[in-house]
Amino acid sequence: MKNNFNISLYKFDNVSKKHLRNFSFFILHFSFFILLAACSKTDPVLPGQRENIFGGSALMYYPDTGAIPGLPDNAPVLPAGECECVVDSSNIIWIGEKKIFSGFPTSNYVQCEKQPVCDGDFVYAGLSTGELVKVNQKTRSIAWIADIYRDSNMTGGASMLDIVAPVVVLDNDVYAGGLGDAFCKLSKSSGSKRWCANVATAVAYVVTDPAIFVVGTDNNVYAINNKDGSIYWHAAIKKQSAPTLKDSIITVGKQKFKASTGESVK
Repeated sequence: MKNNFNISLYKFDNVSKKHLRNFSFFILHFSFFILLAACSKTDPVLPGQRENIFGGSALMYYPDTGAIPGLPDNAPVLPAGECECVVDSSNIIWIGEKKIFSGFPTSNYVQCEKQPVCDGDFVYAGLSTGELVKVNQKTRSIAWIADIYRDSNMTGGASMLDIVAPVVVLDNDVYAGGLGDAFCKLSKSSGSKRWCANVATAVAYVVTDPAIFVVGTDNNVYAINNKDGSIYWHAAIKKQSAPTLKDSIITVGKQKFKASTGESVK
């Protein structure tokens, strides 16, 4: 009788464990679908297909033809529209106390004050996930999302992809650079890539028609061709700070370079 009772308990224990595993599996999947159902256009989880923005990691250099043609002496004055939107460290965009967009929070981000750019009904904001979003301020609908990072930066577990440099919206284009080894020019209407250069940046940059001057996190300043993303020239710097263009001279900290060639100026 005792042996039979033990056998019965053994069978009951095995059946209970099996049912428990099945029940746990059901709860896990049920919770996942509830989470998806809870997401909506007013509180979205970032949708859309992703595509590689780089075919490789090498920078493309413009053929050496001398000085950059058509370069202005001074940086153009960019339009500065008022923008009441702010983005917090959890990747939430606010207008006052109204939440218009929710992204995924990340543990890796730069503690700084980010200022989105408003243009018409839309706001453009860089997130710590390395994504640039265009959101309608009135309807809270997402126009598009672009990945401003290289896929290789997603491996390793602790990559910093934050977009901390200011986003620039100019005419039909959007310029954005982040810490995920990418500086990109995008279509304002669709968010599609016009080009991306393998340059990470954390500070403001100078946009002109022929070239963009970007200070990289690798302690180089780059003159990037505005047409195709190739590199006109680059030069080593001692300190990372936002570059300026005045009287045909690029200044980074106390260092000065000829804007057209990158030659150091004493």
